[in-house]
Amino acid sequence: MNPRTTLAVAGRVLTQVRRDHRTLVMLLVVPCALISLLWWMFEDVPGGMFDRFGPGLLAMFPFIVMFLVTSVTTLRERSSGTLERLLTMPMGKLDLLLGYALAFGLLAAVQSALAVAVSVGLLGLDVEGPVWLLGLVAVVDAVLGTALGLLVSAFAATEFQAVQFMPLLVLPQVLLCGLFVPRAALPGVLETVSDALPLSYAVDAMQHLVASSDTAAVGRDVAVVLAFAVGALALGAGTLRRRTA
Repeated sequence: MNPRTTLAVAGRVLTQVRRDHRTLVMLLVVPCALISLLWWMFEDVPGGMFDRFGPGLLAMFPFIVMFLVTSVTTLRERSSGTLERLLTMPMGKLDLLLGYALAFGLLAAVQSALAVAVSVGLLGLDVEGPVWLLGLVAVVDAVLGTALGLLVSAFAATEFQAVQFMPLLVLPQVLLCGLFVPRAALPGVLETVSDALPLSYAVDAMQHLVASSDTAAVGRDVAVVLAFAVGALALGAGTLRRRTA
């Protein structure tokens, strides 16, 4: 692994994204807009509904947006032959993969910081735990979406096919993460499936931070999400190979 090469790859990806204004809007504006829409929906509903659903969506939106952007962008690189040309250069697969992960991870950090700032600073989301830790959980969750997006890009032939992976990898996690029904109240089989899905732990961490200042459980949840992200990146590394001689 060469840090200079990794940073060069990350810089190239960031430059490409910076020139794509639609992608920037989707990354930085859409999550904040969706959270604001949720707050507006519940503005006149008694019972603190925004405080109930806000933490889960704060974990969910960065995950979904980064999955979409990463999978489509990386697939475009694969289908155009850019990745293949990069692999012919004197760089390791780890340099390439970490460069992409670093670039999208930095974008995820900016995206999550904006979403947390809007939720807590403008919309009044009540948080008992440290706000910085809320942002960290959002970043880790976005990194998970990035890792899964990198992995999915290897199995799709078109950008439309990349989006089609959402019902398989994303929607089950959204339904079973505890946002709509507490995970403990799910039927036994579904609760077991929920325990095996990383988004469940991200939502648990967010909800715990909102309800309590005890951060011990949050650390365990973050470690689980990170483990899933590292596993997805490791699997993605196995898909980075030249397809021509």
